[in-house]
Amino acid sequence: MIELNDVWKTYPNGVMAMNGMSIYIQSGEFVYVVGPSGAGKSTFIKMIYREERPTRGEILVGGENLAHMKERHVPYLRRNIGVVFQDFKLLPSMNVFENIAFAMEVVEASKPEIRRRVMDVLDIVRLKNKARFQPHELSGGEQQRVSIARAIVNNPDVLICDEPTGNLDPETSWEIMHLLEEINDRGTTIIMATHNREIVNNMRKRVIAIENGRISRDEVRGRYGYES
Repeated sequence: MIELNDVWKTYPNGVMAMNGMSIYIQSGEFVYVVGPSGAGKSTFIKMIYREERPTRGEILVGGENLAHMKERHVPYLRRNIGVVFQDFKLLPSMNVFENIAFAMEVVEASKPEIRRRVMDVLDIVRLKNKARFQPHELSGGEQQRVSIARAIVNNPDVLICDEPTGNLDPETSWEIMHLLEEINDRGTTIIMATHNREIVNNMRKRVIAIENGRISRDEVRGRYGYES
């Protein structure tokens, strides 16, 4: 599904963010990406949805080599990759339904299909009764649920979550994690960058630890492994 082969990334300022990284993630896995701040986690995440390109090496997603992908093909890649951010990134001028529908409009889905699918994902995230609410009328947890609904509305094979619980209280964080586990159970591959020690240690999944741009640890049912 996702494969990195000897991937290096050096930014123009000379910072080396990836240092010969190689990893394979199978379809349907739930993977935590952990490590100290500045270790290369964000670069790793951005490489998978082609926000960043490697200096050298090979990145394969669904058989496509992202290192050599032409810019015009990137939007098609992203139809199969949903992204959930720490700060939600909802459009404040649109209501809940419109925020989610927008992700389908950009891929030119029909209006009946948009209506059906948006209501389906609102049901999955348990927000059907909030379809006409504006983002500012929602709690942080509800906003993150909308962000997740938007990320999965086009049925992506991969869901990338970049610190999805970083702005949430512990109780709400657990609600989001149980939702992500349900989505994973439906067959979606989930890759989640996190600093949340409690979540990683209690919801035991595969853990990939990154330090100094390298894979320092790769464990099935792993633990967080760093002090709070």
